[in-house]
Amino acid sequence: MNYHWNWAIFWEPSPEGWGTYADMLLSGLFWTLATSLVAWIMALVLGVVVGVMRTMPYRIPAAIGYVYVELFRNIPLLVQMFLWFFVMPELVPAELGRWLKQMPNAPFFNAALSLGFFTSARVAEQVRAGVEALPRGQRMAGTALGLTLAQVYGYVLLPMVFRIILPPLTSEFLNCIKNSSVALTIGLMELTARARSMQEFSFQVFEAFTAATLLYVVLNLVVTFGMRWLEKSVAVPGYIGSSRA
Repeated sequence: MNYHWNWAIFWEPSPEGWGTYADMLLSGLFWTLATSLVAWIMALVLGVVVGVMRTMPYRIPAAIGYVYVELFRNIPLLVQMFLWFFVMPELVPAELGRWLKQMPNAPFFNAALSLGFFTSARVAEQVRAGVEALPRGQRMAGTALGLTLAQVYGYVLLPMVFRIILPPLTSEFLNCIKNSSVALTIGLMELTARARSMQEFSFQVFEAFTAATLLYVVLNLVVTFGMRWLEKSVAVPGYIGSSRA
């Protein structure tokens, strides 16, 4: 292979007029983190709400939750991003559409929104599975104590459900970080987009994507170890997931 390696490329000035190539990648890492965190918070909140709706003993909330999950998990993330970024501004009133198109950091908000909806459908299914994995006696015991349905979920079911589904939630958080790279297709200059820009400017393709790979691995390892620590911290002795505590 006739390739000229140049690991010092990271300290050379960026053609964008500010900082070095290393600064370009760190800027991309910042947008990857921001997009992933906003999307993850949104996915957790919506996922818990929809997951609870799917397990409620009423048909209408359960049906709404079912439609929500099937809608957002069966449309590819890339298509959802295109719909939010390109189609939605054309469907709303013209004034609102112009505002959406000219909004500062529009790719970031659209990417976080679409990634949040996409991931929330998957989180909702995990919450549903966690609730259904609990013995029916727990729900009945809460009701027998005179708790309302909201109190049964808040004080009895969900605290145990979160302990059960922490491992799959860790995987979803990691997927959320990795899926944020799709946002380069709508112009968000996150880590993968910055690595591609560096490759196009410098022709040092291996160095650029090696650095991006290492940054993704380090970021995901931090999340993995953090979630494992959380699992051990909240484990209930004698219950699911407590054997490694």
